[in-house]
Amino acid sequence: MATFDGQIRRVAAYVEEMRTTGRPTREFVSASSPEALKEGLPIRIGSGANPKIILRNETFVELGNPAAGSCAVVLWTDTSGLISDGRITLIGPDVQEARGASLPFGQILLVAGKDLSAEEHQSVGQIQYVADQIEGYMVRSSARNIWSRVSNEAAAKGFGFETLGRSLMAIYKSSLPKVQAMEVIFVTSSKADVLRLNDIATEVREIGAEIVKERWKAKGYDLDCDLDCRSCHDKDVCDDIRKITAARLRKEKNAAAADRAS
Repeated sequence: MATFDGQIRRVAAYVEEMRTTGRPTREFVSASSPEALKEGLPIRIGSGANPKIILRNETFVELGNPAAGSCAVVLWTDTSGLISDGRITLIGPDVQEARGASLPFGQILLVAGKDLSAEEHQSVGQIQYVADQIEGYMVRSSARNIWSRVSNEAAAKGFGFETLGRSLMAIYKSSLPKVQAMEVIFVTSSKADVLRLNDIATEVREIGAEIVKERWKAKGYDLDCDLDCRSCHDKDVCDDIRKITAARLRKEKNAAAADRAS
């Protein structure tokens, strides 16, 4: 069993429980390729698509404010059959139904590809913090969870969770070609429903921290490392170590080339 297959199955069970216990649930089925995912979107995606900060008076809906509840999880597997490529599931109200609201926000991203491995773990986790890549959508804070805003302008164009899900899929598949399939689940039904995902999120962080630690050990460094580089106080240290490692690899490569030439 791959690293997060158990957690992926628990997410599937959670979604089924939400559905059978009467939570309002909707599914959207989208295309597979990045180009087809972008086609027909009401907003632009890509670097620089959202060049400005979305202020409170420009906000149509706020998602994941700490007071409302938030949980963000990214799970990857090398078994594509565990997920339904292109499926976006929404549990709770959509953006257009929540003007002026501050909604609880759960975001679960499931990605699959036969060649995905621990080497891609950090990249898979970081792409969810989309920066300026989705027009009218701003991630305000990304320390462990996602606190974000949708602008009035984007909502007027028809922005909803189908839009956000398709945008995330397109960004992932464009950024990481090893991602062959992707499924997205959003939860806005209640704070209690969102916080029920925290047990899975905690497991994922702990497993992920071990993956990162083992990768650093393989390079000769014994470090304790948080998964979220953006919120980590030791980010500068890690950046310096990466530079040192790269310089060492270049030196070893040059030395090997010199040996072959002599």
